[in-house]
Amino acid sequence: MSLIRSRLAGGVLRRLLLADAPPAVQQLRRITIEKKVEEEKKEDVVSSYWGVESKKIVNKDGTVWPWKSFRPWETYKADVSIDLSKHHKPSSTGDKMAYWTVKILRYPTDVFFQRRYGCRAMMLETVAAVPGMVGGMLLHLRSLRRFEQSGGWVKALLEEAENERMHLMTFMEVSQPRWYERALVISVQGVFFNAYFLAYLLTPKLAHRMVGYLEEEAIHSYTEFLKEIDNGNIENVPAPAIAIDYWRLPEDATLRDVVMVVRADEAHHRDVNHYASDVHYQGHQLRELPAPIGYH
Repeated sequence: MSLIRSRLAGGVLRRLLLADAPPAVQQLRRITIEKKVEEEKKEDVVSSYWGVESKKIVNKDGTVWPWKSFRPWETYKADVSIDLSKHHKPSSTGDKMAYWTVKILRYPTDVFFQRRYGCRAMMLETVAAVPGMVGGMLLHLRSLRRFEQSGGWVKALLEEAENERMHLMTFMEVSQPRWYERALVISVQGVFFNAYFLAYLLTPKLAHRMVGYLEEEAIHSYTEFLKEIDNGNIENVPAPAIAIDYWRLPEDATLRDVVMVVRADEAHHRDVNHYASDVHYQGHQLRELPAPIGYH
């Protein structure tokens, strides 16, 4: 109602102020009135019954927190000391299927991107962000359907998906994809989402094992990325601001620092998914064992 009253009042005020005034004055008054009405509209929306506004967050130094996608308490320091060499040796038929599926999928990626590791990372993260969302969604529905706790695994997998998405947002600042690469992302994401959805419905242990091997390949790709930076083939540009805030990096952090923390994240996801697969292989449900929550 206040918005309606402001519009009516604005209309009356406009007619009173514009009557018998020179054209230049009328134009100036019209602009002033319209600006005032627009400001009142914004105030009305914020203060209305259904208005929902994010709280203004201020950093310790007094500056306003610039990011809407994550908050200061959601940032963290990645554990770059994590063991990068760990590898799950495929033993069962399912393990071998998962291992060779990932190896086969890597070949066209190598051919398409070659040594353009910035674009390669972008494509990798659009795929890597899917499994956590699919697994978390299906476990969420299972928890509702069976009236049982998830053991924290819904949260853990959704955290993984969000973390992978932040990887993508970071590399979008470093490497701008070309139009055909964007088209490829749409196609690959659509195919992979549906394929992984079906795989998780049929055999979660195989799905998690495949993601574990996918993360092992991601570690290898980021290691090669670091070699290219160290050899001077890729410029070690300053780290994007979003990466500095998300991983609590120093202000003078560079692209190399970003790749280091992203690789550490991938190693953590590798461990989580191989662990989840082992839980299933041992005949247990994920909810029976606590999920590794709190890394991100």
